[in-house]
Amino acid sequence: MIREYLKLARSFNAVLTGISPVMGAIAMQQYNILILLILFLIGFFGHTFGFVFNDIIDYKIDKTSKEISDRPLISGTISLKNAWIFALFCILLAFFIAVGLSYISSNYFPLIILAASASCIILYDLISKKFPFMDILVALGIFFFILYGASTQVQHLSDITLLAWFVCILGSIQVLFMQIVAGGLKDIENDYQSGANTAAVKLGVRVKNKRLYSSKSFQLLAFTIQIIDIILIFTPFFIIEMFTKSLFLTMFQLLTLGVISGMMLFLSHQLMNMGTFNRKKARTIIGSHYMINFALVPILLMTLNPWAGILVFFPALGFILSNLILHGTLLQPKTM
Repeated sequence: MIREYLKLARSFNAVLTGISPVMGAIAMQQYNILILLILFLIGFFGHTFGFVFNDIIDYKIDKTSKEISDRPLISGTISLKNAWIFALFCILLAFFIAVGLSYISSNYFPLIILAASASCIILYDLISKKFPFMDILVALGIFFFILYGASTQVQHLSDITLLAWFVCILGSIQVLFMQIVAGGLKDIENDYQSGANTAAVKLGVRVKNKRLYSSKSFQLLAFTIQIIDIILIFTPFFIIEMFTKSLFLTMFQLLTLGVISGMMLFLSHQLMNMGTFNRKKARTIIGSHYMINFALVPILLMTLNPWAGILVFFPALGFILSNLILHGTLLQPKTM
């Protein structure tokens, strides 16, 4: 039964969401393992609530799709009642831990930012299938989530560093791409048939006779988001003085970020031009993109502390282990 709840929690990308507030704190030069672990737990339980609540809201639409029949609510291994209990338990636990952290530091304004993040995710879950481009709410939710982590290290928002603001923006843009492009394409067959009003459907993406038709406007939006992401990841090297202190580290970062950026663009092209629509293949490409896309910020944070680069491996490791244990695959989470 624990395995089914881990599936319901979308554990394959829980580590990524979990380290969102952690990256905000590291951007403020917080390296205390205990503090970072507390922030990770807040992120992990917040992630779990968001996905479980989303499955509850989308239950009627999702149950018409055979491709996601492995999801616990669809397969019937977890009831709607128990899913509600699980979701509420996770969000209450996340805020309970956050309140405890605020009490210890006598710093309570970050709780407002955390509440703003949760509100964005709840609103998205409620209206995402009814109105297009609501993915911006998830991006805002992640923006506030990273900002929450950064804000726990200061007494006023004005004390948050320029680098931390960059991390907030980068995280939100990367999630925006995963929501609009990756999320839109993996669900396009079911969304199109059920009349869901997503960005991909609105921009003319279709699956007809098992063939994927990706419109030019959708591809333009996808590559625009990625190019903005790439520009922003390189910008700190030119406007923040600390990024020029170590020539060797700077060259390593620039080279690595350049390679990753090229791989991201290549995988995006592969995803949108796969021809015959194959959800399994789409999930493999998305999984590969997922692991390299979210390596960008940890590599950027190496300027503050080279050990921050270790964060590159955690989302990928969590993704692979979750898939192997729960689904018997490497890059194809069946609940995605």
